[in-house]
Amino acid sequence: MKVKVIARNPDNYVRGSNQEIDRVPRNLDPDLHPFEAAREYTKAMNAVKLERVFAKPFLKSLDGHTDGVFCLRRSLTSLSTIASGSCDGEIKLWNLQTSNCFKTYNAHNGFVRCLTFNRQGTFLYSVGDDKVVKQWDLEEESSQAKTTYLHSNTMIGVDHHWSKQQFATCGDKVDIWDISRATPIQTYDWGIDTVESIKYNPVETHIVSATASDRSIILYDTRGSNPLRKVTMKMKSNAVAWNPIEAYTFSAANEDSNVYTFDMRRLDTPCNVHIDHVGAVLSVDYSPTGQEFVTGSFDKTIRIFPRDRSKSREIYHTSRMQRVFCVAFSGDAKFVLSGSDETNIRLWKANASERLGASNPRQRRAMKYNQKLKDQYQHHPEVKKIMKHRHLPKLVYKTAKEKKVMLDSLKRKEENVQLHTKAGSVPKVAERKKHIVRVQE
Repeated sequence: MKVKVIARNPDNYVRGSNQEIDRVPRNLDPDLHPFEAAREYTKAMNAVKLERVFAKPFLKSLDGHTDGVFCLRRSLTSLSTIASGSCDGEIKLWNLQTSNCFKTYNAHNGFVRCLTFNRQGTFLYSVGDDKVVKQWDLEEESSQAKTTYLHSNTMIGVDHHWSKQQFATCGDKVDIWDISRATPIQTYDWGIDTVESIKYNPVETHIVSATASDRSIILYDTRGSNPLRKVTMKMKSNAVAWNPIEAYTFSAANEDSNVYTFDMRRLDTPCNVHIDHVGAVLSVDYSPTGQEFVTGSFDKTIRIFPRDRSKSREIYHTSRMQRVFCVAFSGDAKFVLSGSDETNIRLWKANASERLGASNPRQRRAMKYNQKLKDQYQHHPEVKKIMKHRHLPKLVYKTAKEKKVMLDSLKRKEENVQLHTKAGSVPKVAERKKHIVRVQE
């Protein structure tokens, strides 16, 4: 006698864990899924569309300054602490978690030109137009400077050594100071009117880079008595930043609206030219990961560049933001700070559509899956168009079009000269070398 019964194995339909919504049986045989690629393409399109829908990078504004914010610096030991200096000589310390200013110093007569923290995060150093360097003790309640270093000339930039109790200042010359002495212990000069910015290398800590008013970028070795080398460009550089991961790489923000990334071992050719801005680039700062950097420009925008690409991946702007004097990455590389001419410090997300706050495992898996889809289909025309589209202010959009017309005209002129002259009489110059005038050892 045969009896037919319905038998069900609970393992076939019961959820494997409480994190699963439904248990879905799958057969991975590709012959059973002829439309798998088409479905994945649709999912990739939905992923990039939703990324643009949720792209809301602006988080908050830190109000309190009464004049333009000229310099920013993040603490090396606290993720939530930043210092800002304004054009009226005031320095403020901010807590990013609460958006509050917890300390204010009336520091200098005139502009606060530059700020820097020591490696332990206990002292803040500032320079201004009044020819003094002031040391502020952040652990004391006093609003008076702990130490004042006097100089006969105006100082414009300052940066603290990454391991020693020393700092460097620049102005008419480059001076190296020991914090326990009242006069510089080393002075460097290369016949330049003004050195305008200075930065220590965070890896090779004895190397210092500086930009000068004669359109040059200079490298110094503090172990020697003379500068190392100098590269002169067609236009002046306003700021310089070292890559915190690659000891030999630095980027310079230039007046010609470009950012140039150099290898310090070979200064005759930039490694990369980053070209998206349409106004002078005033500030540059690397992410702690070393994979990208942020720039602030005279064209009232902020851009984030991957270190190995010439085009920016992101542009931030608001209708009220004016010239961006200073930018900085946060210590965890998740946020970007900008200080501009209309007295505000703004906090932005480094990834415009990133979800802030806690997420459960299912959300993290979905984000990783969507990211893989975007990486796989990023070169498909429709996906690429959505990923690259950014809204630009009208002025930036029109200026970018004019800039493209001018560059195309110059390129066409060079091609015509090459075409109508004797072969070899007019040498071809590589695009990256066109911006370099000379290199001096």
